[in-house]
Parts: sequence; C-alpha cells; structure tokens
Amino acid sequence: MTVQQTRGETGVQPGHEPLKFAYWVPNVSGGLVVSKIEQRTDWSYEYNKRLAKVAEDSGFEYALSQVRYMASYGAAYQHESTSLSLALLLATERLNVIAAVHPGLWQPGVLAKFIASADQISGGRAAINVVSGWFKDEFTRLGEPWLEHGERYRRAEEFIRYVREIWTSDHAEHQGDFYRLHDFDLKPKPLDVPGRAHPEIFMGGNSTDARGMGGRVTDWYFMNGNTPEGVAEQVRDVTDVARVNGRPEGAVKFGVNGFVVARDSEAEARQVLHDIIDQADVEAVEGFGSAVKQAGQSTGDKKGMWQDSDFSDLVQYNDGFRTGLVGTPEQVAHRIMEYKRQGVQMMLLGFLHFIEDVEHFGREVLPIVRELEAAELARVGR
Repeated sequence: MTVQQTRGETGVQPGHEPLKFAYWVPNVSGGLVVSKIEQRTDWSYEYNKRLAKVAEDSGFEYALSQVRYMASYGAAYQHESTSLSLALLLATERLNVIAAVHPGLWQPGVLAKFIASADQISGGRAAINVVSGWFKDEFTRLGEPWLEHGERYRRAEEFIRYVREIWTSDHAEHQGDFYRLHDFDLKPKPLDVPGRAHPEIFMGGNSTDARGMGGRVTDWYFMNGNTPEGVAEQVRDVTDVARVNGRPEGAVKFGVNGFVVARDSEAEARQVLHDIIDQADVEAVEGFGSAVKQAGQSTGDKKGMWQDSDFSDLVQYNDGFRTGLVGTPEQVAHRIMEYKRQGVQMMLLGFLHFIEDVEHFGREVLPIVRELEAAELARVGR
C-alpha cells in the first residue's frame, strides 16, 4: 500500500492534499551550490528576513534553517539555526520555520524549552529537523565524541522520543542509553494547535538506519534529491516500518530536496545548470565528497546518503540536481507532480539567486502546480 492509498485522520487522502513548499534558508555563506558562479544570495540576517517575507508571499509554507558550526567546503560563515529561525518567525506571519539541530551538541531538554518558547512567541510555527550529523570535525573540535553511523541514529531517535515526551507529558519520563528524564513538567509547553500534537519533527536520510528511525518516530522524512523511482522506494520502506511499529496510516509524511532552475526556455535552464557545474569549486566539492561518503560507507549495508553521488551531484550538497527541476515553468511543474504521485507531500527547494528565483517560482511555477493538482483531483474524484 502506498502513501497515496492511505487515509489520514481528516479522511482526505494525503495524495489529494495540496503539495507544501519549503525553501532552504541560506544562513550559511556560499549559497546552495559549491560553485564559483555568481549567486545573488547572501547569508546575512537582513537578506534572510527579506527572503522570508518574499517566500511567504510567494506561496511557501516552510523554511529550513541549515546547521553548520564551523567553516567547511565553501561555507565560511554560518548563523546558528535556532536563533535565526526565531528571528525569521518574528519577521513573518504565516511561515513555519524548521531549525536543524544536532543531538550530541544540544541537550534535548534545553532544546525542547527553546522551541516551546519559540512556538509560543510565533503562534505555533516552530519546528525542528533532527540531523544525526555527517561532519566529524564539528564534534571533535568542539570536544564532543564522534559516534559511528548506527550509534548516531540511535542517539537521534532517543533524542526525538525525549523531546516528544517532554512536550506532551506533565510528568515526563525517559530512561535511555543517551538521555534521561525524571518526572519533568515543561511549562509553558508548545502552543496547542489544532491538527498537531506538538511542533513538527523532521529528519533526513537515505540509509537503512535513517529509514527505520523515520518510520518509528518522526513526523516528516526528508530525502536527498533522487529520481521518482528512488523516492518511491524510500516512501515504501519508511511507511512499512511505521506500519510494523503500530503507527497510524499517514503518520509519516515525506519531503524531497530539489534545486530549481526555471527559465523561459529549456535550453536556457540547462545552460545555467551546465555553468554551475562547469564553474564548480573543485577542491571544495572533492573535500565535501570525501567527508560525506563516510556516512554511508560506515553503515553495515553500505547504503546511505551520497553513496552513489557523482561530482556533479555533489556541487549541490543534498543532491538537488538529481530531482530534475530544470526547464521551463511548465516542465518543472510537471516534474514536481511526478514526485507527488510517488507519495511526496513537500518539496524542499534551493535556488541560485534566492529572492528573484523564489519570486519567479511563486509567480510562474506554483500556479501551474495548483492547476495540475486540481485537474488530477477532478479526474480521480475525492
């Protein structure tokens, strides 16, 4: 049974609900591609505040703040994800902002308290993306231990269980290998928002460990850029894990990363992509590739993020080119619909020139997606 065939609590098939759109917050310098090509994108707060307002007005419902703690592979400067996320929440009215956080660098109770306050302040728009970590130096240079792949995911899963417990229980208890809670009552708790039990919890990954964790504990499972067929495989795997663990149908929702190059002609769009790759920062891309390949190589089945990524894939550091969102607005919209048919409910998007490209996407691509969704809904019926 695919995600499209299940029914959520609302009685509406998830495949019939409008796609949600998120964008990567460029809170890290260097833009979203490891290339020397011009990127009219900036990591500053002022730029990101303006971008958040533009994105909100262009139909984006979510933004994801990246997490980096030190310079690496073109990312010389980084704004911390939770503080910038709160600032963006305060600068907008409807945008949900997801802060990426690392277990091992955050004590989960402290993080839960911060997000509960951010959620109260923003009217229920805070969320987290729990990342197990791929950059060893960020841990070791901060004096923290670096765990092997499976242990990082075990810790991340326990981190999520702890955070969910402290957000929802008046007498929170957790006894684990990494974290413990003893009759703790967090006040204030996150805002009571209809349709959600607590701030949404996202995670990302491709590996068997990631798929298992996603199925057991997360609300949203983010996938690196991939083909529709590759995405469908992960949707099936995570959905199966959720079902085996007794979670209700539709408990896990799915998002996929993509880098959008939408231009007036396909030839123009493909030339932009060619130029990005042709002007890649070779040293930085190769350094990034060497660092991230260990993430999958350290797994028991050698299956994980970036394992089959080639040089051109790594120029966009979450394989965004592989999603194939390159062409005219019509071509990009039709490609997006291919992912929706495989169970994707959110597109997490990156752009070359963020403000102008986000505006263009909202004006030229998104209306076509909505027309295609309406036509498909009319064809299959509710």
